[in-house]
Formats: sequence, structure tokens, C-alpha cells
Amino acid sequence: MSMTRRAAIIRMASFGLACGTALMFPLRALAERVDLAFNSYTDNDVLAGLFGDRRPVISDQVIMKAPAIAENGAVVPIKVRTDLPKVQSISILAKENPQPLAISFLIPEGTKADISTRIRLAKTTLVTAVVEADGQLYSSEQEVKVTIGGCGG
Repeated sequence: MSMTRRAAIIRMASFGLACGTALMFPLRALAERVDLAFNSYTDNDVLAGLFGDRRPVISDQVIMKAPAIAENGAVVPIKVRTDLPKVQSISILAKENPQPLAISFLIPEGTKADISTRIRLAKTTLVTAVVEADGQLYSSEQEVKVTIGGCGG
């Protein structure tokens, strides 16, 4: 009887290991995609890393608030919100930064898409918020003038 119990435990452990391994592959692919985006040097490479061939369209449904002039590029407050349904992510890019992807938020289903953060800007640049909602990409852009650079300048 103890062999049967032992065999059952081994089978359950093997099944759990197999399920855990199967679940890790999509997470690993997501991590590799995000890593590629964060280590990109152009905004086009960032978009390709995060979203493949899809490109965002400017939408008044994406509301981004950023200062017109940032006295210190090291701490620039940015707020992004939208009422679009089924928001999956919100990403913020700063075109002239050495690495344009400043931050990318994954939005859990059922969560209000309203984020607030601070980013670094190397110099005056176009800041873009990209919202992925229901499989589509929407964006909002604003130029932020920087008087003191925050990325080593």
C-alpha cells in the first residue's frame, strides 16, 4: 500500500512540475519582450519589442498630463488615464532619452486605467503614452521642455 501512495505522490508532483513549467513559458516570453523593449535605443524598436507590427493611433481617449516645462529632468511627473475598455497596458516613451522606454505598466483586468509616475528626461523631448486596450493601440503625445537634464546632463 505504501508503494501505491508513494507512486501517487510522485505522479502528483510530476504533474505539478509539468504544469508549472508550461505556465513559465508565456511569462518568459513576456519578460524577454519587455527586456528587449527596455534595452532598445529608438522609439520604433521599443514599439516593435512591446507590440510587434502594431502601431498606435493618436486618440483623445488617452489623457496624458505632463508639465510643458520641467525645471529638473530627473523628476518629471506624468499622469495617464483612459476610460477605454479592457486596458492591458500603459507605456510611456521619451523619444530623446538614451533608452526611450521610461516605464510600462501591466493593467490587471477590471482595474481602472489611471497611472501616475515620475520619469527622467535627458533633454527636451516628445513624451508619448501608449495604451493597449482590447488588442488595439492608442496614444497621446506632448512635448516637455527640460531646463536641467536628468539623464546625466
